[in-house]
Amino acid sequence: MWEPVARRTLLTLSVLLATFLGYLLFRNADSAPGSRPLAPESIEQADAKIEEFIFTQSKGDVVQWQMQAKQARLFEQDKRAVLRDVAFTFYGAGGEEVTVHGEEGMLDTATKNFRLANRQTPVVVVTRSGYTIYTNHLVWTDHAREIRTDDPVRMVGHGLEVKGQGLLGRMESEEFEVLQDVHVDLAPSS
Repeated sequence: MWEPVARRTLLTLSVLLATFLGYLLFRNADSAPGSRPLAPESIEQADAKIEEFIFTQSKGDVVQWQMQAKQARLFEQDKRAVLRDVAFTFYGAGGEEVTVHGEEGMLDTATKNFRLANRQTPVVVVTRSGYTIYTNHLVWTDHAREIRTDDPVRMVGHGLEVKGQGLLGRMESEEFEVLQDVHVDLAPSS
């Protein structure tokens, strides 16, 4: 006699729980952002705000890379800078330049590593040798002088279009490797 009552009670509780979870999912579906910003902190939490920020990394008399941003918010205790509208230029040993543009970035001021991301359009890497690389997220590791992403990548130049998953770029040699699911097409000449 108690088994049918227990089953009905458990079934009723399961239906109520499922309805409540469905309501929460439906209610919160509109509040989920399409792309999260790199740093959600407000401007009030920053130790300093700088407009037209320029940072140059050099070794001896040789400039290795330069970063320019329309705005930087510095967080001294965390040793980082949160950047908006960013351009990074890497300088090779022979004077070659590689330029990277992004909407937002974060620089670790202690290690000089940084991340770049865009919310809607891809991060664009323009190499001096004539290739353009598109991805939505990019990480620079300063001690290795490499850029990397695990996200989808598209590389166009010299009549080729290369698509795949992930990228490793060695800045000293200006070598770029698409890591997985590589597809190469001949691009129409323009």
